[in-house]
Amino acid sequence: MTTARAVGLAGAVALAVAACVVTTGCERGASTGAASPPAEPATPGCPAVLAKARAATRQAEKTDTAWDGPTTGPRAVPGKKIVYVAQTMTNPGVAGTVRGVREAARTIGWDARVIDGQGTPAGIQAAFGQALALRPAGIVIGGFDPRLTSQQVAKARADRIPLIGWHAVGSPGPSRDPELFTNVTTRVEDVARISADWVIAHSHGTAGTVVFTDASIPFARNKSELIKKELATCSGVKLLAEENIPLSDTSSRTPQDVSSMLARFGKKWTHSVAINDVYFADAAPALRAARREGGGPPYNIGAGDGDPSAFQRINSRQFQAATVPEALTEQGWQIIDEFNRAFSGRPPSGYVAPVHIATATNSTGTTSWDPPGYRTAYRSIWGK
Repeated sequence: MTTARAVGLAGAVALAVAACVVTTGCERGASTGAASPPAEPATPGCPAVLAKARAATRQAEKTDTAWDGPTTGPRAVPGKKIVYVAQTMTNPGVAGTVRGVREAARTIGWDARVIDGQGTPAGIQAAFGQALALRPAGIVIGGFDPRLTSQQVAKARADRIPLIGWHAVGSPGPSRDPELFTNVTTRVEDVARISADWVIAHSHGTAGTVVFTDASIPFARNKSELIKKELATCSGVKLLAEENIPLSDTSSRTPQDVSSMLARFGKKWTHSVAINDVYFADAAPALRAARREGGGPPYNIGAGDGDPSAFQRINSRQFQAATVPEALTEQGWQIIDEFNRAFSGRPPSGYVAPVHIATATNSTGTTSWDPPGYRTAYRSIWGK
């Protein structure tokens, strides 16, 4: 999920994630002890659910899966210019897709320009206006709600400029209202389910869990409800608390709330799921102050974008065990391919990337998830 503070879903995450990066940069010198996961009980609380969760988790943790995206499509349409209107370039998710768009545009032979909306409603509206003035062939709505720029969206429609969103609406694929050729994102249902399945599998079906959410954002609230629903399928997993902390307040509220829950739940608190990785950046000081080991309980998984700071915490075993990252560079390439289909009069590809779980074991020290195969596939489609 990519959002930004004070811009609906788009505004809250961007500034919160920026705070996350700053906070994470101050975690040097912390404990690096890596405690073992909980021992498997003689009789798990949900044998059938546990087996299913383990299978799903093993699949999602694979890093060598074959490309399952499009392998056919139109040849490259030459000489196109597109503009990426970025909610804010301080948001790692937006910045990651921008890198992919630029890389893919160079490959296909197009001109790609980025205009930074600076994370404010006025800035995003001004950026969209600048994009329209450039009279591009296509515009990317990068990480903000198109309703924020309804007048500019209407102007693009009148000018027959196709719009492609990245995390612009809640679901992947075409959108009628607002009108988008397609929206590139993973499915929130898949992200929520796999993050809960990881908790079930990692705890052997016996977790005491806290869920962090921002109930003021409908998308985030829906994600946390889906997480809780999946956790509830295992009778041995107990929901200790759901912490409603606005993304704009994570740095001020999370440490205090975490300290309170440590006092309330003690060792019963074994796992956490958050709708965004930023909560664990802000939880780390309180966990460290309580002399918790960085690689021990509570074992934390972020059901968010998987920004570089999250990977850093995971790889160094500093109060985050896993994340469900977006394949940001790949999604940038998909955006270019979807534009090529629009320019060729073809329908969108319909591709939705599968969910992935990154851990210290499978991330091999990287700070992003970059699956194999897509560059070769898209070059072949485009004839490049």
